[in-house]
Amino acid sequence: MSDPAPSDVSLPARRTNLWLESRYRKLRRGLPQTVFFCPDCKGSRRRRTDCRRCGGFGKLTRESVQELIARRLLPAMQAKAGRFHGAGREDVDVLMLGRGRPFVFEVLGARRGDIDLEALRLDIERRAEGAIELQPFVRVERQRLVYWKQQHFEKIYRAEVAIDAPPDAAAFARAAAFAGEIVQRTPQRVAHRRADLDRHRRLRVLALRPAGPSTLELRVQCEHGTYVKEWISGDENRTEPSLASLLGVGCRCAVLDVEEILTDDVTGPRLQPPPPVPEP
Repeated sequence: MSDPAPSDVSLPARRTNLWLESRYRKLRRGLPQTVFFCPDCKGSRRRRTDCRRCGGFGKLTRESVQELIARRLLPAMQAKAGRFHGAGREDVDVLMLGRGRPFVFEVLGARRGDIDLEALRLDIERRAEGAIELQPFVRVERQRLVYWKQQHFEKIYRAEVAIDAPPDAAAFARAAAFAGEIVQRTPQRVAHRRADLDRHRRLRVLALRPAGPSTLELRVQCEHGTYVKEWISGDENRTEPSLASLLGVGCRCAVLDVEEILTDDVTGPRLQPPPPVPEP
């Protein structure tokens, strides 16, 4: 996939919409991708006043990747508002490493387009104080937003796994060599907002090694839409096979990082498709 070509054309003073593409690396846990509105009051000015869950703040986190960018970008472009469109998202407690996650920031009603995007990027990073890093912004057409929303990419994750007991050598070897299809019923933690389905996903263990008396270090490559935390624990047998079932001991994901998103411009092996089902 080739990178989109930047545009050097200055924009007139009339208001217009712009689309800026980049990638973000998230280097601080507890930072959501987009605004994390309180699920009880929904951030409503009227309802949040008496909201016990957020204490009147309207959000469950003070900032997000979206807000760290918008806080500098929108005033610089004299824009009315902005929308953040990520190519997927990671959990709030998960770091986004590697080359970062692609996104398009949609700038609504901008009066200024002739700004120094590189200076703006550096200003955003400086004010974020190490929470995020950004690749250079590139002006793109709206179709790039659609592209990132429609494309699905494999990912590589790194995890620290807490185990209830040391597994036996045979089980450990079996888990370390696993490569195949798993079946995941919608996890309990997202069942309130996801359809109750069985999802078939491919997964390969890249590395598994002891990292302490009750801790393993794990690297896995998996398809888009794999719930890695639940694959580790088994989610009360809603995922089969799971790391816990392969090892024969209780497992819990203690720390999780997205190590890389395998977009088309990232080299490296991909998962093998399952063999075709023979016709009856």
